[in-house]
Amino acid sequence: METAANNLSLQSCTLIRFEKSVNKPNGYLGFSQRYVEEKSLQKLSFSGSRPRRDLIRSRRVGLEISSCYKNSPASALESENSYASVDEALILKKKSQDVSSHINGRCLYLVGMMGSGKTTVGKILSEALGYSFFDSDKLVEQAVGGTSVAQIFREHSEAYFRDNETEVLEGLSSMCRLVVATGGGAVIRPINWKYMKKGITVWLDVPLEALARRIAAVGTDSRPLLNHESGDAYTKAFMRLATLSEERGEAYANADARVFLPHIAAKQGHGDVSALTPTAIAIEALMKIKDFLNGHESNGRNY
Repeated sequence: METAANNLSLQSCTLIRFEKSVNKPNGYLGFSQRYVEEKSLQKLSFSGSRPRRDLIRSRRVGLEISSCYKNSPASALESENSYASVDEALILKKKSQDVSSHINGRCLYLVGMMGSGKTTVGKILSEALGYSFFDSDKLVEQAVGGTSVAQIFREHSEAYFRDNETEVLEGLSSMCRLVVATGGGAVIRPINWKYMKKGITVWLDVPLEALARRIAAVGTDSRPLLNHESGDAYTKAFMRLATLSEERGEAYANADARVFLPHIAAKQGHGDVSALTPTAIAIEALMKIKDFLNGHESNGRNY
């Protein structure tokens, strides 16, 4: 995380302070319900030193996590086209103002396959709505002493990672006014849906070909579910993504709103979803969220 901190270029950031005092098995991350927001924070800091592996199971840590929309350029993994026009920016502002009162402070949880742009789009949404942004994978990494997701899979197990991921989502579910980018596999555990459904879930549905291109462009080293496949980067990414998509498709469909990128591309006259900007995807997400909320309001459910 020291590297991540050094790379941050913070603008108009929000700090949320989480306090942890747990004696739970496996070193799971627990959150207090108290959090503090401070605008325009200019640093990312962590109180407490990195624990040895044998201390992960029982420790006390104070975390100060700053989140920011404009903290780094959009990566090739998240979007091939990061440019947003003035028109798009104005539409985003209008849509966010329109949707904000309907959301009523509830958290947004972005779900979808690896490489679907959850982090990039999530940061745009958080900035537009005046929310704080969190990446659940990053919070799990912090809970396990700053260890990367790939290392957690390698040194512990996928089950260990999923257990910590569930603890993270449980903690976030007690809060409000957050946009959370979840890990691609967060949807496979029903208990995670229990926590995410306290907010609004949004599925970023991206064609497998586009996902494989994005992942192949930056490599698979950071993707533990892809890194052991054989073959060229695109082929192994596509084949593994196809399997994961089949396994998780029904789970993703549980989301309250679905943002289908080919539909956006068709509306804009593009033949390829790679031509879409993250801002255009964020605008569609806001429209789908409003449609979802309007549908429930018309059925007599007040959100």
